This record gives sequence, C-alpha cells and structure tokens, in this order.
Amino acid sequence: MHSILTVDDDENDQFICTYTIRRFDPDIKVLKAMNGLEALNLLRGTTPDAVILDINMPVMNGFEFLEHYKKEFDTHAPVVAMLTSSHHAADRERALRYDFVKSYFEKPLTPENLRVMSVLLGKEKHRT
Repeated sequence: MHSILTVDDDENDQFICTYTIRRFDPDIKVLKAMNGLEALNLLRGTTPDAVILDINMPVMNGFEFLEHYKKEFDTHAPVVAMLTSSHHAADRERALRYDFVKSYFEKPLTPENLRVMSVLLGKEKHRT
C-alpha cells in the first residue's frame, strides 16, 4: 500500500490509525479527513489504495459517504474498510452491501487489520 485515507472525526482515533499504519509500514502515506464530506473533497483529487472509514461522524457520516462515493466516483479505492466502534450486525451488513467495501473492523485499528487489507490488495500473502 502506498497511501491510506483515514476518515474519522475523533482525533484520538486518527492518532491511533496513523501510529498503527506507520508502525506497519513507515512508507505508507496517511491522508486524513474528519468527516465524509472532507473525504469526498479529498478524493476528487487523489485515489488512495485504501480508505478506512468510521460510521458515526458529524457533517456526513460513513453511510452517507458511501452513498455519495458510489454515485460520484466511477473508480473506487481498491479497498474500503469500515473501522468503527459499532457492534451492531445491521451496521456490518449495511456496510458490506457496497461491493467496494471489502472489510469491516472494530476499533482500534490493528496490524492484523492492515495485513488483511494488504492481502485484499494482493500485496501480501495471508497468514493463517
């Protein structure tokens, strides 16, 4: 992975994501957005390898982002992963209905989550 966009309104969660990504691979460029609207604006100028998206955010939440992203962009990031504190099966099912959403993780981001994303990108073999 060359670049990952993290979309989360919580500065602590952003810090944890950035820290975990840099520990996983210091060469990955980390892009940040505090809500779905900021993320859409950023994505109009770049396509990262992956988007890590929270659900509950002000201005535009994760599900609203997914709807706009689906309608506006013909090309999607190879991996879109939900990273949320929601334990609701309905949220997981709703997120995974989008064909470009490849994973659903519960916070915090872990190196194993990043390994799964790397496997999805075909960058690393999955270790079982």
